[in-house]
Amino acid sequence: MTDAIRAEGLVKHFKGKTALGGVDLTARAGAVLGVLGPNGSGKTTTVRILSTLLRPDAGHALVGGHDVVREPHQVRRQIGLTGQYAAVDAELTGTQNLVLIARLLGFGRTDARARSRELLERFDLSDAADRPAKTYSGGMRRRLDLAASLVGRPALLYLDEPTTGLDPHSRNGLWDVVRDLVADGVTVLLTTQYLEEADQLADDIIVLDHGEVISRGTPEELKNHAGNQVLQLRTVDPAQLPLATRIVEAVTSSPVTTDGLLASVPVTDVGVLPETVRRLDEQGVSVAELSLRKPSLDEVFLALTGHTAEDETAGRPANEGTPA
Repeated sequence: MTDAIRAEGLVKHFKGKTALGGVDLTARAGAVLGVLGPNGSGKTTTVRILSTLLRPDAGHALVGGHDVVREPHQVRRQIGLTGQYAAVDAELTGTQNLVLIARLLGFGRTDARARSRELLERFDLSDAADRPAKTYSGGMRRRLDLAASLVGRPALLYLDEPTTGLDPHSRNGLWDVVRDLVADGVTVLLTTQYLEEADQLADDIIVLDHGEVISRGTPEELKNHAGNQVLQLRTVDPAQLPLATRIVEAVTSSPVTTDGLLASVPVTDVGVLPETVRRLDEQGVSVAELSLRKPSLDEVFLALTGHTAEDETAGRPANEGTPA
C-alpha cells in the first residue's frame, strides 16, 4: 500500500510559541490515519499545513505526491476538508449549498445538480434538500458539510474533529459514512480528541502532545505498548463497592480508580484474578462483573502523557491553526 501523505519535520510557531515541534507522519492510501491529542496539541495546525492553508516554518510534506508548499494547486485538487464546525451557508438550502460548491469547482449546471442529488441521497438528506440549512439539526449540518467536502470526489479527505458537539446517534452515523468512504478507496486523515473515535475508525494512529509525536502505531499496538491489562469489577450491591475496592487493592498492591459503579486497576499478573475471586467470596461480596481486558486508548493516552485527552494544558498556543 502506497503513502498518500508523507510529512517530515513539520515545524510551526505562533507569536514565539511552538505549535508543531518537528512532526513526522505517514498516511497509507485507502486507510484512516488518526491524529490523536488534546486541544492545543497541534492537530489543527497539522491539517492546515497539509491542506495548504498554512506554510510550515520548517520541514516538508507531500500529499498525493505533490509538495504542499511548491505545488499547492495540485494538492488542493486532490483533497476535501471538513473542519471542526460546519461551514455551510445557513440561508441556502441543502441543494443550493452543494450546487454552489459544484459550480465553483467547474461543474456545469446539469452536472452540478446531479452531483448534489447524489450526495444528498448518500447522506440521507434528500427529504431536507429544499429546506434552508439553518433548519437542520446539528447532525444534519455535519452531514451536509461532509457532503460539501466530497463534491469534487477527492482522493483524500481531512476530517478535523468532525464529531465535535454531536449527539451519540449523529456521531455513530458519521462514523458509518467514514467507513463507507474508506471502502470506496478514499484516504482519510482524522483528527480527534475522542479516544473511542480513533479506536473505531483508525487503521493507524499518531499521538500528539505539545506539538510533538509521542507515539504511533495501530490501535492494538498502542494498547499493547501500554503493557498492563486492566481488571474491572462491578458489584451487585453498590454499597459493597468500597469493600471490593479495598480487597482488589490488597491483591494487586495498586490503587483502584472508580467510575460510577465500575472499579478498575492495571495489573501485570493475570494470576491476581483467581485470588481476587477467592477473597471477594470470603468477604461475601457478590460480583456482577469481573474481567481482564486490554487498556483502552484513554488509558494509553494517560500512560503516555500523564493527563487525559480532554485536559487543557497551560502554555499551549491559544490560537492553534491561526496565522499570527
